[in-house]
Parts: sequence; structure tokens; C-alpha cells
Amino acid sequence: MTLINYVTAAQKRWAQLPANLRAVLFVSAGAILLTVMAVFVKILGERMSAAQLMFCRALVGFLIFAPWLLATGGFDVIRTKRPLMHLQRGFWGACGNFCFFYAITHLVLADAMALQFSRPLFMILLAFLFLGEIAGRGRIAITFVGFAGILVMLRPFGGGFDPDGIVAVSGAVFGGMVVICIKKLASTEPTRRIIFRHMVPNVLGPVIVYTTLTIPAVMLLEAFLSFLGLGVQPPTPSWGLLIKDGADRMREAPWMLIYPGIMFALALFSFNFVGDGLRDALDPKTSKD
Repeated sequence: MTLINYVTAAQKRWAQLPANLRAVLFVSAGAILLTVMAVFVKILGERMSAAQLMFCRALVGFLIFAPWLLATGGFDVIRTKRPLMHLQRGFWGACGNFCFFYAITHLVLADAMALQFSRPLFMILLAFLFLGEIAGRGRIAITFVGFAGILVMLRPFGGGFDPDGIVAVSGAVFGGMVVICIKKLASTEPTRRIIFRHMVPNVLGPVIVYTTLTIPAVMLLEAFLSFLGLGVQPPTPSWGLLIKDGADRMREAPWMLIYPGIMFALALFSFNFVGDGLRDALDPKTSKD
């Protein structure tokens, strides 16, 4: 029996399983893989920030799945009639991933994972609010018991809530919102399109931050080369050429050097401040150092 026959037989057996059982197996496999990923995040978190970890995770996932999705589904995975819903799902996903990575790097791994797995408790409430799904009495009772466990882990009676624990719980709420958005998208969008558009927003956020921080260095290098005559040549305008012309006429027209120099410095400071603000917003740990 060839490998192809084994695969075909396995696919037939898988298709014969009840849909609920397949869903349980998928969720269980996802939980195991999520725990394995959390271990690596905990190890790497000693040397990398939460924003960097989130970017690397999204980038690796994008490089692995994007070619496969485009090869099997073509550019149809990009087209969508519900861009706002995809944007909303990407926003909640980015917030949830950041809170998850932040909690793992700041809490004991067991506590971080326990709070992360509280997401189903919030999903019962979110499903009622946004999908109109009504849970039975048994699920409601289990939900109250689960929330009591969350309060015990956050330790509010020993001097206030643990801020890092609140971040972890927030990540669980954001994760629940992601599931709600996916549930709504699944009525009109294929799974491959949802996966593809899940990866792109997580990659773009950190890319924007590091691009903003890189622009001042590139501007300074270009101005330095142009000032030496090795960069942009006249009549193309350049910061370096303006400053060089002002330096040549500094005695008779000092404002030709002062004004370009001031504006160039303000531009550099502006990009640096924007980049630092975005980095601090994505990784509060850097603002404490």
C-alpha cells in the first residue's frame, strides 16, 4: 500500500468523524501547539520585547502559509466583500497577541496560560451579546465558577489586582472578540481568506514601528553624503545640498544655513519621537527601562 493510499484512507476516515468531534480535536491540537509556543516565548522573552516576538511569530506564519494559500486558492484569498470586518478582526487579534506575549514574559508561565485559557468564559458572554447565542444553565454555572477562579488568580484582596494579570485577562477578552469576528466572517468568507487576512495585520504593525525608527537614520545618511557631494546632485533638492549651499554663503546670508539646519533637525526629532511613541505603545516594558 503506497503513501498516497494511506493518505486517502486517512482522509476518508477523518471525513466520517462527527463534526463536533473534529472540532474538539482541532481545538485540542491548537491548545497543545499554543502551549508549546508559549514555552518558546517565555525563553525568548528574556532577550526580546513582546512587540518583537509578535512580529517574528506573524512573519514566520506569513512566510509559511501565504505561499501555500496563494498557490491553492490564487488571488481569491485576498478579495473580500467585508474589509471592515477583517480590519476589526485584525485589530482585536493584534491586541490579543500583544497581551498574550506580554503576560508570558511578565508572569509565571502556568499563571499566564491559565488566564489565557479563560477565553471560553468570556466567549459565552460575548456570544450572547454579539451573536444572540443563549447558553444553558450548566454553562452559565460553570462560567461563574470560572470567573471566581480568575479572581483568585488575580489576588484582588492582597493589595489590589495584579497589573500583569489584568493584561493577561484582557488578552483573553480580545481573543474572544477574534473568535466572534471569525464566526461572523465564516458565513460569507472561506477559511483560507480568513487565515490570510489574519496574518497580514500582525506583520504590518511592527513593520511600521521599525520603519519609522529607520527613516531618520536614512535621512541623516543621505544628507551627509549630499553635503560631501557624493549623494543627490543639483538641481535635485536635498537637505544635504541646502545645508552645503548655506555653509558656502554663511557670511553674507547666514539664514540659508540656519533655516535648513533647524528644519532638518526638527524632521529628524519628529520621526524619532513618533517611532519611540509607537514602540512604547506596543511594548510598555521598554518605557520602564
